[in-house]
Formats: sequence, C-alpha cells, structure tokens
Amino acid sequence: MVLRQLEYLVALAREKHFGRAAEACHVSQPTLSAALRLLEEDLGAPLVERGHRFVGLTPQGERAVEHAQRILADAVNMRRSLEEFSKGLTGRLRFGAIPTALPIVSLLTGPFHSRHPGVTVAVLSMTSKEIERGIDAFELDVGLTYLDAEPIEGVRTKPVCAEEYMLLTPEVGPFAGRTQVSWSEAAEVPLCLLTADMQNRRIVDGIFRSVGASPVPSVETNSIFNLVTHVSAGQWSAVAPRHLLRFFGVPRGTRALELVDPTASRTLGLVMSDRDPPSPLARNLFALALPADLAARIEPPGPPLPPG
Repeated sequence: MVLRQLEYLVALAREKHFGRAAEACHVSQPTLSAALRLLEEDLGAPLVERGHRFVGLTPQGERAVEHAQRILADAVNMRRSLEEFSKGLTGRLRFGAIPTALPIVSLLTGPFHSRHPGVTVAVLSMTSKEIERGIDAFELDVGLTYLDAEPIEGVRTKPVCAEEYMLLTPEVGPFAGRTQVSWSEAAEVPLCLLTADMQNRRIVDGIFRSVGASPVPSVETNSIFNLVTHVSAGQWSAVAPRHLLRFFGVPRGTRALELVDPTASRTLGLVMSDRDPPSPLARNLFALALPADLAARIEPPGPPLPPG
C-alpha cells in the first residue's frame, strides 16, 4: 500500500466518477483502476462496487476512505512540520468561513500572512455544515463559524467576536425616525432573509420564535450582497449582522436599527480538528494573538448607524 493508492481512493470517493477522479489525480483512468485493484488485494477487501460505471463504495471502502483521509492528512502535516524547521511554514491554508463572517476573515489572515509569507491562503464561503464536513474530511484546515449555535463536535475552538443583529430597513417606511425596533415589530414587515440551509437564518428564525413570531420572508437568498441590495430596492427589510454593516456601510435610502426585546448575539470563532499532532497551518493560525483593536474594528461603540 502506498500513499498514491490512497489518494486515488479518496479522489474516487469525492468525485464519484472514475474519469474525473483520474483527471483530478493527473493519471489515466486505467492507471487509477489498476492501482485501486492492487489496493484491494493488499487490504484483502473489496472497496469499490464495480459496473460499467462507478456505482459506489462498499462498506469496507467507506471505512477505508476514513482511514485514508487521516493517513494522507498526517503525511502532509508531517512534511510541513519538518519543513517548518528549515524553510519556515509553507503550504496552502484552506480556510472555510460562513458568509456572514467573511468581512472578518482578512483581520485574521492579514496578521497570519505577515508572520508566514510562504503560506498561500484559500478562503471559501461555506455553510456551517459544509465547514463541519470539510474539517471531518481533512479538506479544510480551519473554519470560522458559530461556536454556541449548533456547535461542531470533535474540534478545538477559539472565540473571535460576537455577532449582533440589526434591522436594515428603508429610510422611508414604518420605522422612519426610529433607532430601535423589536423583533416582534420586525416580523410584521416584508422581509428578505438568508436561505434555510444557512445557520444565520436558523438563528434568526429561533429568535423570532422566542417572541412568538414566525415571519414568512418575501425573498430568500444565500448571498449577503443580494440580501443588502434587496433592501436598497425599498420594498423589503432584512436582519443583518451588525459587523457586516460596519464594514460595508449602510446603503443609501436605508437605515440600520438596533433589534431589541430581546437583544441577541452569537459567538463567532475559529475551529480546527481536535487531533494530535495538529495541522501546522491551523496550529499557527490559532497561536496568533487576535488584533488588539479587533472588537473596535468590528463592533465600535456608539449610536445606531446613520442612514446611507
């Protein structure tokens, strides 16, 4: 058994197609198929359900993929750990972040890059469930997600900041001249909300339920940008994280009102696999001290944001 055979198996499990798996591994399909047959002989178990095309993995194959992912991740981490002594930290930091936290990522990757310029950073917008799967499958080094809502198991965590919520609403509308609005009142206006597959939406729905409200949004989107632009159209309001508006400002013709009764917040933080030895890339990111002015840069004190 060699690492290359394990790479082929993991690629096949990911691509679910012999041709695409071979292409991802930069080999011919016959080469990949022959290597997998040798792996089956070496392990003494069938790994792939074979037909004219890819059918699936056997139960033994599914179990083998789990081990293969760990072995390959450990091999990469071993290489990076040894290179760290002579070359400094190198490689590609795979960073998954929930969409509402994307404006914060550069405040973490900036200091990291200054300390480790030999590392390239790949930032991916992902749902919290996708981040969890990516960490489990060793396809991500770190994630930035919620720590106290649907917490991920089997990870180490590092709190970064609190996410608070505001109502982005047309300047001319039922809340004109207001600086605060209750969640119950917000439930009565036409809303544009994130889609149900995003944890932010599930958090928002939970807060609405806590006050006995169940609003049905007029518009749903998985894009933060689209959420804000719909409010700019003047027909809808949206629940938006306070830090999002601090970074991008309040669009012209809208106001950002504090949502109260209740005042709610959730903790955003870094997650990495809880395994020893840890990924050198994740370990070094976690070891960095957060910027001293992070809270001020994300959630500066003061009155509600003025209209755009």
